[in-house]
Amino acid sequence: MNFYDFKARQLQGETVSMGEFKGKTVLVVNTASKCGLTPQYEGLEKLYQKYKDKDFVVVGFPCNQFGSQEPGDANDIQEFCEINYGVTFPMFAKVDVNGENAHPIYKFLKTQLGGIFGNKIKWNFTKFLIDKNGKPVKRFSPMTKPEKMESAIEKIL
Repeated sequence: MNFYDFKARQLQGETVSMGEFKGKTVLVVNTASKCGLTPQYEGLEKLYQKYKDKDFVVVGFPCNQFGSQEPGDANDIQEFCEINYGVTFPMFAKVDVNGENAHPIYKFLKTQLGGIFGNKIKWNFTKFLIDKNGKPVKRFSPMTKPEKMESAIEKIL
């Protein structure tokens, strides 16, 4: 299995195959609108704008599992991201990243790249870098600012 074998529902409700990102470098991020790390949206959007023409995409998965920091519905999330951070990268429907109901994409990513806490996501804005073949290659902590990931992204573009 690889990243392209999965599907997810976008904020607008349409189910999308990750196969649509085949041949691209993908950064998967679990996001939240009311988190101390929420300003990372700005850096994520800058990365997306800088590298999207080189087949790079950021995909956001809102998650309410950490301190209930993503309480809104799809419309609230989309509006918040666009108005406050000008987010244009693809945003998906709210998911669980830990536990029994974790989205299959996150179950896969955590088994491929465990972190300090093993197969658990520590907090909002944990990031997974996936190469053009759909293979997860690097995991970044929530505290890693988007601009600090540029060299890793450039290496695999």
